[in-house]
Amino acid sequence: MPRKNDKNEPEIVGLIGVGLDGDDGHKRVTHSEEFLVVGGSEETHEMMQDVVIRFTEKLQDRGKRLQDASLEEVVDILHKAIDP
Repeated sequence: MPRKNDKNEPEIVGLIGVGLDGDDGHKRVTHSEEFLVVGGSEETHEMMQDVVIRFTEKLQDRGKRLQDASLEEVVDILHKAIDP
C-alpha cells in the first residue's frame, strides 16, 4: 500500500503501552508488528495485552492496518478497545 502523501496528516506506525505499577522485579514485554507493551504488574500487563487484542480485532474488522488508519480512527478504536 502506498504511504500517505499528505504531510499535514500524521502517520501512525506503532503504539506503546507502559505499565508503571510493576514492583515485583519481573520484566514484562509484549510486542507485535504494531505494538510494544512494557512493564506493569502481572494484572496490568495482561489488561494491556487484552486492549491490544481488541484493538487489533476492531482494526481488522474495518479492513485496515494501523498505518492506513487516520489519527481519529485510531483514537476511536483505542477508546472502544479500552472500554468494550
